[in-house]
Amino acid sequence: MGSLILCHDRRASHPYEITRIHSRIFTIEELCYYLCNNLYLIDYTIMNSQLCVWLDEELGMEKLSAELKDVIRLKGSVEKFVLTILKASKIYREPEMIRIQNVLEHLKNQKDIERQKYKGDNLLESGEVEEAILVYQAILNQEKDETVDEKFYGRIYAGLGAAYGRLFLYQESARMYDRAYQICQDKELIKPYLYASYKYMSLEEYHILITKQEEYMEVNARMRREIDEIRKTLPDETAPEYLDKWKRQHRRSHS
Repeated sequence: MGSLILCHDRRASHPYEITRIHSRIFTIEELCYYLCNNLYLIDYTIMNSQLCVWLDEELGMEKLSAELKDVIRLKGSVEKFVLTILKASKIYREPEMIRIQNVLEHLKNQKDIERQKYKGDNLLESGEVEEAILVYQAILNQEKDETVDEKFYGRIYAGLGAAYGRLFLYQESARMYDRAYQICQDKELIKPYLYASYKYMSLEEYHILITKQEEYMEVNARMRREIDEIRKTLPDETAPEYLDKWKRQHRRSHS
């Protein structure tokens, strides 16, 4: 979180232990850092009277402690509990607080596994590709969650396909997109799959691939027409530059 401002000098004599991650914190900054870096995994376990008492007795934040106790007493949401802490700490600037609030609102009614995927999607979108891959892989490596449908996992593979593509690991990207398509049967996944395949295969291998299914032939033909249309609208001397731009846009649109 780049906008963190250190504005408190009180350090607890006795740390508060966050049991979920087996971590001990000593300051309000550490608490806020934990909350903001785990928005996607925060649940009701953070909302407890022990934390309220710790804030009062160890950090002298009596007013905040009272406000949090009211949230618990009135059966308020976890999101309200977290935002109350962050706002009272005055550590984050307004734009960052708005972003945090938007994330919490989006996650409000999601399952844990959906929160994990949302985290991976956001990391990918913000350019933190390696981190996104680790999140997606963690979802696939854990025990299968029967509360989500099979296509949910297909979208995880699609996310991996986009991530590997951004790292120019086209063979891995194609493999992930193919897996995603087999699960979701979403024709929109054919295009990035063929693009990734084209980038690592020889022309002969690629030709064999697209002749395996009629849909592959159709999508490949459409991709070629799109490129030809762009070429027709550009001066010859600038075509390579604009084609590269189109390719970058094409990759982003299917990530």
